[in-house]
Amino acid sequence: MDIKEKDNKINLLEYDADGLKPIIEGLGMKPYRAAQICRWIYSEGADSFAAMTDISKADREALRESAEICPPELSERIVSHDKTEKYLFSLQDGERVESVLIPDEDRLTLCISSQAGCALGCRFCLTGAGGIRRNLLPHEITGQVFKTERIIAGGLAERTEAGLPAKITNIVMMGMGEPLMNAGNVFEALKRLMSPKMFNISSRRITLSTAGIVPGIKALGDSGLNVNLAVSINAPNDEIRDRIMPINKKYPLKELIKALKNYPLAPRRRITVEYVMLNGINDRVEHAAELGRLLRGLRCKINLIIFNEHVGSEFRKPEAASVLAFQERLHNMNYTAFIRESRGADILAACGQLRGISARKALTEAPPGV
Repeated sequence: MDIKEKDNKINLLEYDADGLKPIIEGLGMKPYRAAQICRWIYSEGADSFAAMTDISKADREALRESAEICPPELSERIVSHDKTEKYLFSLQDGERVESVLIPDEDRLTLCISSQAGCALGCRFCLTGAGGIRRNLLPHEITGQVFKTERIIAGGLAERTEAGLPAKITNIVMMGMGEPLMNAGNVFEALKRLMSPKMFNISSRRITLSTAGIVPGIKALGDSGLNVNLAVSINAPNDEIRDRIMPINKKYPLKELIKALKNYPLAPRRRITVEYVMLNGINDRVEHAAELGRLLRGLRCKINLIIFNEHVGSEFRKPEAASVLAFQERLHNMNYTAFIRESRGADILAACGQLRGISARKALTEAPPGV
């Protein structure tokens, strides 16, 4: 039994700004109260009705009796030596997901999850080892942002003293799950994140990462959401990609690249090609040349991601010299290629390391089936 069923209260976070209006009217209040409540929740950071001082005492009491502001519950917070923070959130049905907060000098990026687990089973990814449990609902996706904002606000003085950014500036949908396998809920969550009445985050500061779900890429392009698109290619040919990413057998590289070339890009935007480098598998110079040929004609930049080793994995991180040679070959083919060392690897917060269980437990055990 979830919290809402247990206490029969309406969780206001389940609704977008327009959806709040009939809820508020149903509680006997004037429709304009919905905009006030939305402002208090999303702009002012209120987590109780008592704080909503321009709402009458009677209406606040009606809200207290019938509604609640119920974000995911923080089950665990762990901080990396590089200041990356990983949060384990518990949802109302007891399911758990993870988010990662990554500080930089000029930005504060939150990596959020779209599913509990993942069905794709990429062999280098720890998340998929436990399979898929369920899709997240829109408010469970945005709830990770909502709750993290409150965590940041609660430690604002300490963050300022440590010279850390104090406000989330960027969202990357690169956590647990494949976003385009939960497209309906993810698209709705993106609308809420960008809504001026809610989180008010620019589409230019939101990135969705996919393993290459071709129909989903087309749907995202048709949606008009205009967020940044990142695609995990991870191999220069179907033979290697079939081995490490089973989804390639359904959507092979030829189809994927065609979908990417047809994707509607705004001016000065590029698709981000993510390439996880695995020692002896996909990290040779000839692989770089083949990748360059594969991507020819695609407006893109390439992020070379050093594989994050974890207990039970069959793969190893590449040699530094191999990574540099790979990058140089791409540069010589006139590609923009960056080497990305993932943050938070020591707490299993880096790319492909999220599992939705206690980080302290995950650091000491192999994933199921490995």
